[in-house]
Parts: sequence; C-alpha cells; structure tokens
Amino acid sequence: MASPPPPPPPSSSIQALIADALREASELAGKEIALFRSEMTSNVRSLFVGLGMMVFAAVFAVTAMLVLIGALVKYVATLVNSEWLAALLVGGVLLLIAVILGIVGARAMSLSNLAPTRTTRQVRQDARALTERVSG
Repeated sequence: MASPPPPPPPSSSIQALIADALREASELAGKEIALFRSEMTSNVRSLFVGLGMMVFAAVFAVTAMLVLIGALVKYVATLVNSEWLAALLVGGVLLLIAVILGIVGARAMSLSNLAPTRTTRQVRQDARALTERVSG
C-alpha cells in the first residue's frame, strides 16, 4: 500500500499549495475515472454473460417444448389410435393458441395504446384550471 505523500514544508507559498491541490485533485479525478471504467467494464461483461445465459435458456426451453409436444402427440395417438390424427389435433390446438396470442399481442402493441391518455387528460385539466384562474 502506498504511503501518503509527505506534508508540504511549512514555508510553502500559497501558489505552491494551490498547485499541489490542483495536482492532487487531477490525480484523484484520474483515479476515479479509472475506477469508473473498470467497474463499467465489469458490469458490461456481467450483462453479456447474463444475456448469453438467457439465450441458452431460451434454446433449451424451445427444445423442451418440442420434446413435450412430441410426448403429447404420442399420448393422444394412444387415445385415438392414429399418430397422424394425434399430430393434427395437437398441432391444430397449438396453432389456435398461437393465433390467439398473436392477435392479443398485436392489439396490446397498437399505437393507440402507446398514447399517453392520462397525461393528456391531466394537461388539459391543468390548462383549464390555469385559464380559469387567470381569467377569473
């Protein structure tokens, strides 16, 4: 660990003291910037590791879903005694679910839902109140 810098000699002039203070402030700022860079590099690295894990989790989830769908098809095939009919039934139900989710999702993402209606209404009310206060 570095030892603290020696105190300035008592006969130092004000100019020397100011120069030392500026130099130390500059060094401190440099060290703070280096610490910030190091911390941000570590944080970004952690972010990318987490993102990579999420991607792999999604790949495994899709794989698991496909295996489970295959198992469901085989189970339904034992009930209806036809593998192609079971695949058609399971596929049709999953397609129906996908279409419903797609429609609901598209409605949720419509531009009219993004408009700040409450804020607009509040701004109008505030404008009315200010107008009434100024005119009355």
